[in-house]
Amino acid sequence: MRHLIPTLFSTLFSTLFLLILSSTQALAAPAPYYLWMSKIDGSRVCSQAYLGEGWQRMGGPFQDSRCRKPA
Repeated sequence: MRHLIPTLFSTLFSTLFLLILSSTQALAAPAPYYLWMSKIDGSRVCSQAYLGEGWQRMGGPFQDSRCRKPA
């Protein structure tokens, strides 16, 4: 009986942790897209991630990967 109680609490804790983790992931929204322009040649790219110091953000946020639907 002594070994059953720690196992029961461990299982209960693990289950609660997984439920909380899965509920927060269900509420997460996708990252927005931004239009970036190269400082070197002026080419434009739509990206969710920062592209570095050689790029300047030109517009956004957008919903789609083509940077056409405003968020």
